[in-house]
Amino acid sequence: MRHDEMIGKVQALTRLPGRAPAERATQAVLTTPAERLPSGLAGHMTAQLPRELADSVRQSADTSGERFDLATFAGRIAGRAGTDEDMALREAAAVLEVLDAAIAPELMDHVAGALPADIRELLPAGRAAEGSD
Repeated sequence: MRHDEMIGKVQALTRLPGRAPAERATQAVLTTPAERLPSGLAGHMTAQLPRELADSVRQSADTSGERFDLATFAGRIAGRAGTDEDMALREAAAVLEVLDAAIAPELMDHVAGALPADIRELLPAGRAAEGSD
């Protein structure tokens, strides 16, 4: 999926007022799981993203494998996106839905499996049930 298409889908799902907030939300959300995922998995995910999104996410992959829960996840996204935690969770669900369509299904299976149950709840319904802590 191309960069413009991803941002457009995120904007539509979140009903953000423009492309800039959708871009900011997308970057914030993609960066945060990259910190949580094992480094190899974060690298594989980044490799399937458009270059414009992959560049900033790659920087977070350096600190990958960090363990944190949904509250920390929401707080980090809110801080990066300049929003509150409730909006951060809505943005996260939208970006993860778009990510699910943008990367290979097998890779998304691995991403889902590497996330704890509370964060996995933000994934599209079919993915949220997959994986284990």
